[in-house]
Amino acid sequence: MKRVIVLFSVLCVMTVGMLVTAYSEDIKKEDCFFLSSLHYTTRGMAYWYDKANGGLETLTGIPYSSSKLDCLNCHVASCDVCHKTVEGEKSFYTAKAAQNQEMCLNCHKRERTIMKMDKDAHQDDVHFGRQMQCKDCHTAGDVHGDGKEYNSMKQPGAQSAKCENCHKSSPQSTSHQIHKDKLECKACHVRHVISCSNCHIETLVNERKRVDIKLSGWVFLMNYNGKVTSATTQTFVVPGNKTFLMFAPQNSHSVMKEGRKCGDCHGTEIVKQVQSGKLKLTWLENSALKNVKGVIPVVNGVTYDCAYQDYKDGKWIPIENPLAPMIHYAGYGTPLTKEQLKKLSQPMRK
Repeated sequence: MKRVIVLFSVLCVMTVGMLVTAYSEDIKKEDCFFLSSLHYTTRGMAYWYDKANGGLETLTGIPYSSSKLDCLNCHVASCDVCHKTVEGEKSFYTAKAAQNQEMCLNCHKRERTIMKMDKDAHQDDVHFGRQMQCKDCHTAGDVHGDGKEYNSMKQPGAQSAKCENCHKSSPQSTSHQIHKDKLECKACHVRHVISCSNCHIETLVNERKRVDIKLSGWVFLMNYNGKVTSATTQTFVVPGNKTFLMFAPQNSHSVMKEGRKCGDCHGTEIVKQVQSGKLKLTWLENSALKNVKGVIPVVNGVTYDCAYQDYKDGKWIPIENPLAPMIHYAGYGTPLTKEQLKKLSQPMRK
């Protein structure tokens, strides 16, 4: 059965690769399910950006499809992008080309960044440390889609990759017994996430250039699909001193074999500040952007202070009086409840 599925996938790749670029207007989505995949449609980005969903378009006033944003250039236009192989004067399609991890990292640059960061710190992701590749967890269905147009890779059904596919059972530790039905594995086993700060819309529109500041050393906690999971944040600067602060579930590929200790999440100074109603996430120190380190619960109604900067002539310039940020929860994630925060406030042994 597996060989039949692989053969079918290769035939689909060959067919689409020959036709999609030149005759895409003649191909119907029901005839090729790749045309409904997130890699092709980029609906994940469009969904969270849309003003109808409370996204960034609310502040920019620029539709996602506008050429001003250049967003649609991120999608995989045809099978050539991943599967095309050239030898001499001949071109053909292979599954091997697409399974090369470098092919994935050409577009998924955030993962490339965190992999390098962990490698430099001699703390490789437990899977990459065992020479595992993206394809070991992400199936052809994750990449090519299944014929349904999903709004996000976080929408239930959009991805099949999950820890439980390989880890059928977990050690009967106290943490696992307490958290088994309440937390995703990622909440404890993701070391940290990469966050993009001060994404500058004006530069994107006027110069077709994407600029931001990468931050790490933290991981956020949100609710997702009935459990607490790891999350990230992203801030945007829009003309008129407008600011935007987004939180979304994030599966960073910086996974630790050993989970966090109780005291890393419970009764921490960060949790106390969140309980007080205000936490400083980022600030300027000697003109450099700094961020709080550790586990950060995302709770509705809390003020998460950030340093916002303008970008002019290749330099970051602090915005003196930015407007209060518009808060957005993306990727089917929702804030923790007051009751969940109360449980996190209770000190635990190390």
